[in-house]
Amino acid sequence: MQSDIYRQIQEQLDQYSMGFPATESRIELKILKYLFSEADTEMFAALTPILETVHSVASRLDRAEAEVAAQLDDMAERGLLFRLKKEDGSRYGAIPFVHGLFEFQVKDLRSDFAKMAKEYFDEAFDGAMQVGADYFLRTIPVQESIDVTHNVASYDDAVEILKSKPFIVITDCICRKTADLIDHDCGKPLEACFMFGSMGQYYLDRAMGRKITLEEATDILTKCREAGLVTQPATSQNPAGMCNCCGDCCGVLRALNKHPRPAEMVFSNHFASVVTEDCTGCETCLDRCQMGALSMNDDDLAVVDEDRCIGCGLCVTTCPGEAIKLVPKSESEFRTPPATMVEQMMMMAQKRGVL
Repeated sequence: MQSDIYRQIQEQLDQYSMGFPATESRIELKILKYLFSEADTEMFAALTPILETVHSVASRLDRAEAEVAAQLDDMAERGLLFRLKKEDGSRYGAIPFVHGLFEFQVKDLRSDFAKMAKEYFDEAFDGAMQVGADYFLRTIPVQESIDVTHNVASYDDAVEILKSKPFIVITDCICRKTADLIDHDCGKPLEACFMFGSMGQYYLDRAMGRKITLEEATDILTKCREAGLVTQPATSQNPAGMCNCCGDCCGVLRALNKHPRPAEMVFSNHFASVVTEDCTGCETCLDRCQMGALSMNDDDLAVVDEDRCIGCGLCVTTCPGEAIKLVPKSESEFRTPPATMVEQMMMMAQKRGVL
């Protein structure tokens, strides 16, 4: 009976975002049993991603409002659902595994959960991320890598995204934190993920992040890019978050690295190109690339594998001979991200065949 309850939650989560597929090892059920009590599962099963008031949930469950409010707040404090605080009362909703249950453990992350998460990613979730990567996060270029003659839309400019937000919250990267607990410390900045709007407020409410100024945010962004991190906001034009990711630790980039043609799997409007006669063969670009898209040919000159290049521009900014350029994709290949997160989620669901 208990397994049936947790399988029901697994199937519910599999409808959201990038899904939550079942595995032969049943590691996904171990994760759910680690996070949820049976009482938690019953409440989660009664919710959808559409935010509701306590009154609405209590009425549907035919339970006392005070009792339901206490349980919802307790679950929100443990990162098991989303809570939006408003003057007339809080709203609550179910959340995906990513972005949601996994990331919301960042404050209290322990090695036992980190090990289970890694096992699950390796067995099943990496495959789910490969399928949904383009509508989950998109790669935007380092601004300095773009030729001044090319106009870049504001939604492809990280600083413009930061400027557009009423407030900015910075939090630790859950992926690097997980890797540090069980695998390795890549040495790259840990405090590297930006949250905005209601998502940012949720992070503040749970003390999972801190509010920062635009100046602080741009400074963090600069340091992340100097460290060789790929900037990836949520795919919508008005993202609720923006990550700075490395190929060693980031769930999405690690999953893409396992694919033979990552360029086909990402939402990106640029690719790198080498001006051969300007290349000095220094190999600096090889270390900067998070996707293994650059290599040296028989003449010891850099070449780009366009099947692997995701257009981040990190290789451009440190090339001493200025031999690498970031080139816009053709008009037929250019993609405009969905205007809103609702559109983004709908497109993800359609791609996965759950809508």
